[in-house]
Amino acid sequence: MKSVVVDGVKYVEESAVKSCPAEKIGGLKYVIVRTYSAGVFAGYLKSRKGQEVVLLNARRLWSWHGAASLSQMAMDGTSKPELCQFPCEVDKVELLQVIEILDVTKKAQDSIKGVPVWKK
Repeated sequence: MKSVVVDGVKYVEESAVKSCPAEKIGGLKYVIVRTYSAGVFAGYLKSRKGQEVVLLNARRLWSWHGAASLSQMAMDGTSKPELCQFPCEVDKVELLQVIEILDVTKKAQDSIKGVPVWKK
């Protein structure tokens, strides 16, 4: 990773920051999970057994803008958080029929967590 220090502050290339993994809690990694019929969720992966996944501190990614796909969401987050519809976090969700699990970067995690809570 290329870096430079200016006045005691270390600067790194954006590409290096982009690929940094999301912060973990209790050793659990932050992921985006897509299910067959329940939708898409972002949260901390507590367990996985086949197609069954348990996430902690999870948000449903109901509707998003500013990312072309979940792959981009996992890498970059959203560039239009004000247009996204992500309800509040739930402490725990058990998801069945999981068809995709994406590791999330720190940049994307901050973006997802920064989307205002959507409610009606």
